[in-house]
Amino acid sequence: MIPEGASLALLMTGYLRLRNGKMGFGLLRYSNHHIACVIAADEVGGVLADITGVPTDVPIVGSVAEARALGADTLVIAVATSGGILPHGYRNEIVSALSNGMSLVNGLHGKYAENPEFSAALQPGSFIFDVRVEPTGLVSGRGRAREVSARRVLTVGTDMAIGKMTASLELDRVARERGLKSKFLATGQIGICISGEGVPLDAVRVDFASGSIEAMCLKYGNDHELLWVEGQGSAVHPGSTAWMPLLRGSMPTDLILVHRANQNVLDGLEDVAIPPLSEVVELYERAAAASPSFPAAKVRGIALNCSKLPPDEIDAACAMVEAETGLPCVDVVYHGADRLLDAILSRPHAAPSAGNFDQHLSA
Repeated sequence: MIPEGASLALLMTGYLRLRNGKMGFGLLRYSNHHIACVIAADEVGGVLADITGVPTDVPIVGSVAEARALGADTLVIAVATSGGILPHGYRNEIVSALSNGMSLVNGLHGKYAENPEFSAALQPGSFIFDVRVEPTGLVSGRGRAREVSARRVLTVGTDMAIGKMTASLELDRVARERGLKSKFLATGQIGICISGEGVPLDAVRVDFASGSIEAMCLKYGNDHELLWVEGQGSAVHPGSTAWMPLLRGSMPTDLILVHRANQNVLDGLEDVAIPPLSEVVELYERAAAASPSFPAAKVRGIALNCSKLPPDEIDAACAMVEAETGLPCVDVVYHGADRLLDAILSRPHAAPSAGNFDQHLSA
């Protein structure tokens, strides 16, 4: 994990204006670690807050050498490329960082701790942390998350990279501010780097995917009132499978649907239409309750990503979604997540007893 006291440099050259920069955006908005700078050679001279919309005064620099001069001791590959491929030009910056005593955090698919070029450049006392590594000791899922006492709220989406992690983090934050025993469960590389633990679901073999999520719920479910399970992928996307083991592994009691304002087709797959939101709500609710033994999770509200809208259009966009679905809708960054939390807490929750759970397993 990233050690306490680390000073981060986020490598984002070429991605500061793209959705694939979401690793960096997430860390800028939510990380408790000190961020010394963003490395973006193509954006030197720009103002990070103006470019990204994230309120921050972190400077933009053009190289690892400049980051090192600002006190950065850990380089983070802060992009999430399609297929987890290392962007062109990043290899030289990584070698430079490692050779100059910096550590490396890698959220891409490659196992860089095993890369001969990178391990040869690594200096004593530094580390290479590959985030996407399958946990040990996994077993297949058995639906056991049903037996924990906590409410389990899963974020689901109409597309990839749409704000499911952000919605979960904001809901966890407001729940903790109200004094509730609340826990964010990370299932992707960004959430893991923010929270310090979790399961990199897309690195887990499919036979153990639901079991890995189940294990997290069992670990924390009886010590907390609320578990916020970070969603991945989308049931609408032809390339996405992660949403199903999340449903089965967490056995959610409640769902929050995440959508991007005015988006009607998938990003990058314009030939795939997003169904009306009321149909997407029904799709997820039917999938969640596929067996009578599963919790009949309902979508309690819509987290609408309005990051591309001017502020004076956000309220109207949310009102339109509310009219369509009959569900409360907010942009959790702009409005806060209180209305969505209220919608969840207003519904009674009774966790099944261990005896009932055992009966389900034997039925």
